[in-house]
Amino acid sequence: MQSNWDTIIIGAGAAGLFCGPFAAAQGKRALVLDHAAKPGEKIRIAGGGRCNFTNMHTEPGNFTGQNPHFHKSALSRFTQWDFIELVDAAGIAWHEKTLGQLFCDEKATQIVDLLLERMRKSGVELRLKTSVDIITRTNGRFELETTDGKLSCDQLVLATGGKSIPKMGATGFAYDIARQFGQTLVEPRPALVPLTFPDGRFSALSGVSLPVSVWTKRARFEEALLFTHRGLSGPAILQISSFWREGEDLHVDLTGGQDLFAALRDQRQAEGRRQVSTELARHLPSRLVDFLTSEWADQFDLTQRLADQSDAKLRALTDQLSNWALTPSGSEGYRTAEVTLGGVDTNGIDSKSMMSKTVPGLYFIGECVDVTGWLGGFNFQWAWASAHAAGRHIAEN
Repeated sequence: MQSNWDTIIIGAGAAGLFCGPFAAAQGKRALVLDHAAKPGEKIRIAGGGRCNFTNMHTEPGNFTGQNPHFHKSALSRFTQWDFIELVDAAGIAWHEKTLGQLFCDEKATQIVDLLLERMRKSGVELRLKTSVDIITRTNGRFELETTDGKLSCDQLVLATGGKSIPKMGATGFAYDIARQFGQTLVEPRPALVPLTFPDGRFSALSGVSLPVSVWTKRARFEEALLFTHRGLSGPAILQISSFWREGEDLHVDLTGGQDLFAALRDQRQAEGRRQVSTELARHLPSRLVDFLTSEWADQFDLTQRLADQSDAKLRALTDQLSNWALTPSGSEGYRTAEVTLGGVDTNGIDSKSMMSKTVPGLYFIGECVDVTGWLGGFNFQWAWASAHAAGRHIAEN
């Protein structure tokens, strides 16, 4: 069994599988390793089993990290249109959902099959159920002690992802290796994750969903919010979770863009005997109105008649509905987080090649790097783009 390679890529996820064929160009020998029994497991479960493989509207502003410019180079050299071209060439039917999100018509394993076929045609070897125990660097080459024996290579690519979804085998392996070779880290934290509240505050609303605007001092998103027995979820909350920090307030506009002040004032003229809560239930989920009737009882008596409400009272109520300040106690953590925020500090990585600035031949790609995309296919596009950047650099040098 071959033990000496030009390139070894650790991690058979989206970034690692995609990088292999680029690194194997021009006759170079490339190996992809993973401790898992199957490749591309996170791809398989992504998008409800249909894989949101990219986003038509991908641009640098859809990503966050300490360096807001780092990801621009890779994303510009391998765009969403480049990956869509590969999907089309493979005969994979796809469709657009909301906000430019692209999904397979059938199943996510089609994307895994596409990546594996590219590997096969490029002569990239894949070894699964292989754990890496020790990595050293001697005379410019990397030496790996694995459960499959000793291996060596000139270029080593870390594509093992972050800590999100540990039941799928996620670990902090890339961070450990980064530290070992002197790379600094931006403290990792769960991202694209539901937020929690103490004492089952919203358990009575579990399952209620509505369009909202949600914001912190760092970002604002307009999508759906879902109440759960643990707290808040839904696309709007997953998005804002990448920007919220412990102890901070979260602001929610429940009106969905409706002018509720005008609606309530008009109904006060037409149906003044109706309760405020009854009228609100025409615009908001009735279970939410029932909850707010109790939750805000010390501020507003929603059981009163509309006719008894002054403009000032109606304005105060609708102002509260459009700017409800909440303080989450935390998040559901890596268990349900779709990605990991933070990771290998981009100040120590070359943006064009994804190679360490201090350790020649050591590359970091995908989720383990401090580049995190919004919800909606952006993190897959970062995997493709960063893998392409590293693979092309390896092949050309």
